Amino acid sequence: MLLDIGEVARKSGLSPATLRFYEEKGLIAPVGRRGLRRLYEASILERLALVALGRAAGFTLAEIGPMLGTDSTPALDRQMLVEKADELDRTISRLVAMRDGLRHAAACPAPRHIECPTFRRLMKGAAHGLFALGKGEPSPF
Repeated sequence: MLLDIGEVARKSGLSPATLRFYEEKGLIAPVGRRGLRRLYEASILERLALVALGRAAGFTLAEIGPMLGTDSTPALDRQMLVEKADELDRTISRLVAMRDGLRHAAACPAPRHIECPTFRRLMKGAAHGLFALGKGEPSPF
């Protein structure tokens, strides 16, 4: 069964412009045209779901492309998946530290935040980029 670009957009939740962009990036390919409208195999919806999963995990489109494989079978790079999971663990650790620091600052009994040792560690950590996404340094807490 063939789906035109409008049907694929409706079923996938993506705009036709996004589908054309994915085509430009080599992630998807139409199998033909009906007039000016691109036609896709119904299996394109599964491929788009894989792209969405990769994006949700934080992979770039350039990283996702090779994982889609050339046939209908994904070619997942297991080492890349492990590395992304490790990166997510580091991000989670930073976000947990930031959340805990903010909760402490909100409930801190010190008369002024600047007098609180925990708040000062939070400021020092932020000044050294410990909470910036993409950094791998340990939490100051």
